[in-house]
Amino acid sequence: MAVRNEEGVVLRISRRFDAPRERVFDAWTDPELLRRWWAAQPDWEGAEAKVDLRPGGSYRLAMRDPSSGEVHTVFGEYREVRPPERLSYTWTWDSNPEEMHGSAGSFVEVDFVESGGGTEVHLTHSGFANEQIAGMHEHGWNGCLDNLESRALAG
Repeated sequence: MAVRNEEGVVLRISRRFDAPRERVFDAWTDPELLRRWWAAQPDWEGAEAKVDLRPGGSYRLAMRDPSSGEVHTVFGEYREVRPPERLSYTWTWDSNPEEMHGSAGSFVEVDFVESGGGTEVHLTHSGFANEQIAGMHEHGWNGCLDNLESRALAG
């Protein structure tokens, strides 16, 4: 759900997974696992995942729409890395960066919380210029989280 505050529009999403916290954290940080699930639609595929998992380290993730061949790439820098509890990082799209976030930039925080043998993921994505852009990201994040469950954590 997106809300507006003094820093712009903030998106918050929570999802529970029936997998141990360490396994869910690994899915967010291991390039091999990221390529399996990081795609905004059920029929899209992970095209690239590069991770330098340390504060100040960079990441680059790309997803491909197989019907059009279009590739969407995001990159940024890790600010906080606390396995298996928390990640935070900057977020910039390779294409249309000004259109896709606010002038202050975009920032993602992910908390991994143990929950009855599973894991709750609490995602906060901040810095959007307006609700429309936050809504596009909400749709994309929900698609990615669906893929995380079915492609990386199932079984």
